[in-house]
Amino acid sequence: MKGTLAQVRSYERSVQLLMVNQFTINLGFYMLMPYLATHLAGPLGLAGWTVGLILGVRNFSQQGMFLIGGTLADRLGYKPMIITGLVLRIAGFATLGLVDSVPALIAASAATGLAGALFNPATRAYLAADAGERRVEAFALFNVFYQAGILLGPLAGMVLTGVDFRVTCLAAAGIFAVLSVVQVRALPARRGNDAAERTGGPREGVLVQWRRILANRPFLLFSVAMIGSYVMTFQVYMALPLEVRRVGGEGAFGTAAVAVLFAVSGLSTILFQTRVTAWCKARLEPGRALAWGLLTMGAAFLPLLAATALPVPDSRLGTRLLAAVPPALSALLLAVGTMIAYPFEMDTIVRLCGDRLVATHYGLYNTVCGVGIAVGNLLTGAALDAARSAGMSALPWLALFALGVGCTAALYGLDRTGRLAPPARAVRAGTVAA
Repeated sequence: MKGTLAQVRSYERSVQLLMVNQFTINLGFYMLMPYLATHLAGPLGLAGWTVGLILGVRNFSQQGMFLIGGTLADRLGYKPMIITGLVLRIAGFATLGLVDSVPALIAASAATGLAGALFNPATRAYLAADAGERRVEAFALFNVFYQAGILLGPLAGMVLTGVDFRVTCLAAAGIFAVLSVVQVRALPARRGNDAAERTGGPREGVLVQWRRILANRPFLLFSVAMIGSYVMTFQVYMALPLEVRRVGGEGAFGTAAVAVLFAVSGLSTILFQTRVTAWCKARLEPGRALAWGLLTMGAAFLPLLAATALPVPDSRLGTRLLAAVPPALSALLLAVGTMIAYPFEMDTIVRLCGDRLVATHYGLYNTVCGVGIAVGNLLTGAALDAARSAGMSALPWLALFALGVGCTAALYGLDRTGRLAPPARAVRAGTVAA
């Protein structure tokens, strides 16, 4: 951990602040959101479809507005979008704790989603710009802070929600308020690099910029190929907990085993991310590192696939081991795969856009992956249902493993044909129009 902190201190202040920002953002978000559905369905007594609507509005407003948020960041500057997003989160979180009418709850949920669409592309583009040639290492450190917030947020939320959910909401809003003040006072202004700034000519219109981005075929192919990585990593929150509870039951053991999944994922990243990135950068080209990362994610489902071939033990201890160990191994391998791929993934986006309109590219990338996650989770849920009804418990794990292999093959193909190279190199290789 000392080595990680030393690495953080080697960057300029803006990069350090962005990393602390992401930890704080995730701390505030995850101390509230895991408990929101219980609050809506319990004390407020809302119907299940209404709870789903309120939660869905947040996801839709965030995924659907990423492109807008990224475009605004490139045109107006990164700092204004970061601060605007934080202020929206303050309003949204405070409202979630203070109101009980459905329209107000929907508006608050939409505000929290829009906030993420504003500050997420801006933060990543800002980090990429100020980290310069050390982008890969910077994004590795960024992921450490990101995962630390995810790990600690639910623990803080559990304590505060034990007092009152409104206390959790107001505490989360307070965290974002403090963070907003820090941004206003300490975060330097930063704008992206676009053609107008470099040539002195008039700035392109938004639609012209979007058409040019949509014509960047290597970027779009890369975005689609990476969807599978997000579908697979999301199973830490969906398929793995369901499997733990299916085998281990709904009692205290099941709850503890699910907590272990999150702990394994978060702690392994905090402890080993920078070492994994350093090892990969010294030995692998970016495209190969991405392919190995996705292959590792696909292999994460092999322990669960193997467990389906084992008879369910008669003893309580045997059943609990079968319920806890394979999902924990899967969570660990998913974390390792993410550690390998994530820094190179973020760097590849910058390289594919030629360091122009970086936030807009991040925004579109997040939207593409967000839509893919929604579709992938629907299909995963259908596979889980089919596995239960048909007695084919191996089906979802086999499908997820195949997804990992397919995405690995797609990335390997993109790398071999030069499509993951920066635009200038790709032009010389004659692959832009391919």
